[in-house]
Formats: sequence, C-alpha cells, structure tokens
Amino acid sequence: MLLFQKRFLPGLVDGRVTLTFRQWPQARVKPLGRYRVHPIGVVEVTSAERVRVGDISEQDARRAGFDDRAELLAYLKPAARGAFGSRTELFRIELHYAGDGDRVPLALEDQLSADDISKIDERLARLDRKEPWTRAALRLIEKNPRVAASQLAAKLKQEKAPFKANVVKLKKLGLTQSFEVGYELSPRGKAYWQIARRRRK
Repeated sequence: MLLFQKRFLPGLVDGRVTLTFRQWPQARVKPLGRYRVHPIGVVEVTSAERVRVGDISEQDARRAGFDDRAELLAYLKPAARGAFGSRTELFRIELHYAGDGDRVPLALEDQLSADDISKIDERLARLDRKEPWTRAALRLIEKNPRVAASQLAAKLKQEKAPFKANVVKLKKLGLTQSFEVGYELSPRGKAYWQIARRRRK
C-alpha cells in the first residue's frame, strides 16, 4: 500500500500526478510493482531511485502535485528526521494510475496468437448465447473511455446494475479495466478489438 493525502488523489487518477518523493531508510516499492492507494485503486511504479533534495527540479515538483519546488520542499521538511538540506537523500518514485485493482494479469498481454483469438471468440459467443451484447459493450467502452457506468448503460438502454455486471464478465476475460469513473479497453482488449474490426470489413 502507498499512502497519499486526499488532495493528491484526483491528480493520480487523471494523470497529472506521476511522481512522489518518500523519506524512507530503504526502498519499499519496486519497478513494475502495483500498490493499493485507498480509495482510488492501485498505482504501478515505473522507477524508484535515491536522489538528493538538491536534484529535485521545478518540473519534478509539478509532477508530484505541487505548484512549485518550494511548496514541495516545505511539504517534505516536517517529515525529515534530523537535518534537511540539499544533500538529504530520499526516494524519487515514478508511477502511474493503474485502475481499480481488479484487473486480471491477462489484461496486459496484447500479443495474441490465433489460439488466443479463437478462445476469446468462443467465450464471447457463450456470453452472447441468450442475447448478443458483448461487442456492443466493447465498442461503447472503446469510444467512451472513463465515462460513468450510468451514462454508458443509458446509451445501451440498460439499467446500471446489469450493465456493470456484464462489464465484470469482460474484465474476467482480460478485455477491460475499471477506473474510479468508467472503463477502458485493456491492452488485451484493444488488441482483440482491432482484430475483430478488421475481420468485419
């Protein structure tokens, strides 16, 4: 788990906050690690390295959610133990928001074999057995990323609860991922949907 003050959460979700600094005695995160941030979901760490305070730039401060470097240093200084100056070391952690944390590992696999495609086709056909809906849902999510579920359901003339239940089924196949608001096609979902569209032409 990574702790953030509430004021940083909107920036994490919309991509404005992609950096954080921590005064740890040793690294508590690692590259490609996924860490829960309550209540928004999870973040994925890109890199974690030791830097000196003097190496922090104005751009770093803005990426960390502050107006400028002076504001960031004022935020960090009270948490420092002992002296705090330009040679003080801390961890510079690059990260990005990775959704609600329920994404299955399969969702990241975007290199699809013929067998992968066949299996996805088969699973979607099973879901469509009573009433076709999967392709309409995938198309809608592709065209309306991170739009509230209630709005998406209305576009399909469905109630919100059954629509969300259907998206969960797509998520279990690794085709979608959820965010604090709305959904997106996962890397696997995008790869499959590109193939599906080419086949329809």
